[in-house]
Amino acid sequence: MNDLKVTMNEYLPLRDVVFNTLRQAILKGELEPGERLMEIQLADRLGVSRTPIREAIRKLELEGLVIMVPRKGAEVARITEKDLNDVLEVRCALEELAVELACKKITKAQADELEATLATFKVAIHGKNLTEMAEMDEKFHMVIYEATGNTRLIQTLNNLREQMYRYRVEYLKDKDVYGKLVVEHESIAKNILESNIELAKNNVKDHIYNQAMTIGKIISASNQLS
Repeated sequence: MNDLKVTMNEYLPLRDVVFNTLRQAILKGELEPGERLMEIQLADRLGVSRTPIREAIRKLELEGLVIMVPRKGAEVARITEKDLNDVLEVRCALEELAVELACKKITKAQADELEATLATFKVAIHGKNLTEMAEMDEKFHMVIYEATGNTRLIQTLNNLREQMYRYRVEYLKDKDVYGKLVVEHESIAKNILESNIELAKNNVKDHIYNQAMTIGKIISASNQLS
């Protein structure tokens, strides 16, 4: 909460700016699952009135990022195993298609960018900065999406990307997965660059399955403590 800041945008109404600020804070884990959203405290922290806070909370509830708890008020929605499985099932199908198309269409410039992004991701992993790791992990996959050349697929994956950010951050909180994650990215990149479609698709399935297993354990442990 101490780092929560609102960035004004002259092209957006204040209510939208506040909504985007709180939404990003939830997706990035700055506002944690189960954390209460107190209108007065949020208004003071962001330097705004309670009205845009209240409106933002209503919109976040419609998106499923916030829930209203009787006698307690608004709180950040917890990540459930069903939510996780629903998102990862969709992601797996789309990512398999993405790597297949990338194998066929990736350009020399995109191949160079993929290798450069992989190298930067390894640096971020060694630095153990959670935000940097999540951003570089996301960028690695974005390079693959762009290599598909399929505008509709890229748009769909971009819409899913923000929902995935919550799960990506939870996954990266487990330091034991870092080495495995680097190996998985290396395998995906290698097989895309060598146009090994089936191997690349298998790499992606394994990559997402491992995430599902790790995050599932985190959710189960969290639910037992709640």
